[in-house]
Order: sequence, then C-alpha cells, then structure tokens
Amino acid sequence: MTQSSKQWRLETGPDSTDTLEIRFAGRWCLDQDLPSVDILRSALDSRPKRLTFKTDLSAWDTGLPAFLFSLIGLCGEIGIEVDQEGLPEGVRRLLAMAAAGRERKVPRASSAREGLLARTGTATMRFLHGAPEMLHFSGEITLAFGRLFSGRAQFRWGDMWVEIEEVGPRALVIVSVISFLVGLILAYLGADQLRLVGAQIFIADLVAIGMVREVGALMTGIIIAGRTGSAFAAQLGTMQVNEEIDALRILGISPIDFLVLPRMLALLLMMPLLTLYSGFVGILAGLLIASSIFDIGLFEYYNETVRALELRYFIVGLVKGTVYGAMVAYAGCLRGMQCGRSAVAVGEAATSAVVTSILLITISASILTIVFYQLGI
Repeated sequence: MTQSSKQWRLETGPDSTDTLEIRFAGRWCLDQDLPSVDILRSALDSRPKRLTFKTDLSAWDTGLPAFLFSLIGLCGEIGIEVDQEGLPEGVRRLLAMAAAGRERKVPRASSAREGLLARTGTATMRFLHGAPEMLHFSGEITLAFGRLFSGRAQFRWGDMWVEIEEVGPRALVIVSVISFLVGLILAYLGADQLRLVGAQIFIADLVAIGMVREVGALMTGIIIAGRTGSAFAAQLGTMQVNEEIDALRILGISPIDFLVLPRMLALLLMMPLLTLYSGFVGILAGLLIASSIFDIGLFEYYNETVRALELRYFIVGLVKGTVYGAMVAYAGCLRGMQCGRSAVAVGEAATSAVVTSILLITISASILTIVFYQLGI
C-alpha cells in the first residue's frame, strides 16, 4: 500500500511476513492535509506481529505525534507490537508522555466500576494511611508554636498582618450576609411556635442565645472553611507546584514556621472576633423581624436580650469559634502541604481542605457540646 503527496509520503510494505514498515516523508504539520489512521486499517487487517517506522521528514509538529498516538492505540487493540526506534527523538518523548497520561487515567476509570463496599473500603484505607501524616503535621505545628514562644521561629510578623487582613476584615461582608439571614430564620422559626402561647417576646431569648452560644460560631466556621481554608490549601499547593516550598527547605527555612504559623495565628486571632460579630448581626436580624412583623418594641426586645444573655454563653461561643478557626487553619495548611505537583492536585487540595475542615468542625462541635454540658456551662 502506497500513498503520497507533495507534503508527505506514506509507504507501507512488509519487510517480512511478520513485519510491517511505515515510511514518513515531507512535511507532517497541522497546516497540511494529513491522513487519517483509517487508511492503515486494511493493511493492519493482515495482522502482522510487528510495526516499524522510517522517517525522512523536512518538518513536523503535533500532527505527527497525534497520528502516531492513534495508530499505536489501534495496534494495541489488534495486538501488534510497535517499534518506535525509527521515529525522531522528540516524537518518541511526546508519545511517552501521552502514554503516561493514558496510564494514569486507567485506575480512575476502573475505580468508577467498583461497588459501594469496595469504594468504602478504599476510602477507609486511604484515611488510615493519612492518619500518621496528620499526626506528624500536628507535631510539627506544636514544635513551631514552641519555637515561636521561645523567639526562635523563622517567622515574619508582617506576613501575619497580611493574613489577618485577608481572613478578618475582608470576610466581614459574607459573614454579615450569612449571619443576618440565619438570625432572620431563627426569629421566624421561634415566632412560629411562640405565638401559639402568646410568648413572642421570647424570640429575643432564642435568637440571642442561639447566635451567641452556638449558631454564630458554627456558621462563621463553615463560612471560613469555604472561603479561607480552601484559599490556604490553594496557596500552599501552588507553592508546592512551583517548588517554592522546596526552595525554602534548601535555604534552611522551615515551611511550617514561615508559611503555616502566620495563617494559623491569623485565624486564631480573628475567629473569636468574627464569632462575636456574627452573633451581633444575628441579634439585629431578630430585632428587625420582631419589631416589624410581631410588633415588639425596640426597648422591650433590647431588655429581653440583655436579660437572656449571660457571660457563660459568650465564653462558650468564643471557645467554639477559636477551636473551629484552628480546625480550618489546620485542614487548609495540611492539604496544601500535601498537595501534588500538578494543577489538578491544587484543585483537589482545595476541595479536600473544605471537606476536612467541615468534618473537623462537626466533630469538635459535638465534643465541645458534650464537654460544656457535663461542666454545666
């Protein structure tokens, strides 16, 4: 079989009964009228055992590797061995990279066919294998805080103030919106039941205690997990891709001190303030609903709110908010430091950071609720 043109020449002819040789010549570029792999199907139907190449190319671009990649895939389906020795070195490298990418996609496709039990087992094993890494990262953070308090940490206060601005003032808008809406929902839910017994005034108690003690800290933690935790993971993951973290280690600078500590401190300092602010906004939302919908006076609502709130509610809310902030910072930095070396890995790290943060917040909320109940707080 022989086909040719001014830009290229394709010759196929067996060197032996078991070998088929393809000769490439001329220009193999995308701006030319390149052939399709289908023209070789009839030649491959004879089922040779081996396929070889010879080239006399004046120019080539990605059109040639694309043609060869499809051809090699077709030979693999038929069961023909492909010898790439006759191809240019650059073409062989591109084909090797394409083949590696195809091999990486195979496990993902096979995992999609796994049953629920198999996927559950795989996820459990992955979690168990990741537990030592989480413990190791926790130990590194503990040592870094020890170095910070002893004045030996490789730490820049300017970095922390930048992070404080990012996680604090710039988060006020979204925290305000969500807290206001949550306070509004609490007021309506409470009023729907309290008006049955003519006790709408206790809307103030419900909204104030709920926002200050529980909901304000929880909603702020979830907001920060989606906004800041993912940002931490993406930032550190991008540094991993760009090998900036490796450069810090080569320079003798601890990435935990230099990158993780400022972010952890910023959230630990800002989360209590954001929690208080969230509770205040939620109370304002309850005041708006109570005064405009249920005809409760402003001073009456204010007096009932002051009567309902106690110092212990603020302490519980601040402790929970601080713990949630620590969980978000921990998860975001952990996933960022564990990030791979590709753009896809950065996205996966950001997603994993949000999921891990919310999981840790839920677990810590449950534990703290039980502890405070046992302490009578």
